[in-house]
Amino acid sequence: MTTETGWFDDRAATFGDRLAAARTNLGLSQKQLAKSIGVKTSTLASWENDTSEPRANRLQMLSGILGVSLGWLLTSNGDGIEAPEGEIHIPEDVSALLIEMCGLRSEMQSSALKLGKLEKRLQLALSAAS
Repeated sequence: MTTETGWFDDRAATFGDRLAAARTNLGLSQKQLAKSIGVKTSTLASWENDTSEPRANRLQMLSGILGVSLGWLLTSNGDGIEAPEGEIHIPEDVSALLIEMCGLRSEMQSSALKLGKLEKRLQLALSAAS
């Protein structure tokens, strides 16, 4: 989760937040990073927006190119990028709310995928019954 200063607080950061921060830290555009790992810019953007996730081989490539550990990209534990000096962090109570919101967003995305699968099954069942 980014703060007013354009940085993020590790306690509330998502995979996409860490990916975007590491890319920005190196001065790379989305287009440059996407090209270097062989994906479309829209694919990288969806990773940074936490609407999709890269496969394991792309995670390894991202980790190497960005100079951060795979563990940091996935969980914020490990070797990553440092916050700039004098960084203002989100207070604990606000951070807890942001973490809860991120969890809820993840649950909603999962539920939306399940709903889509159920709709397809229902459509197949209805077309088979016709």
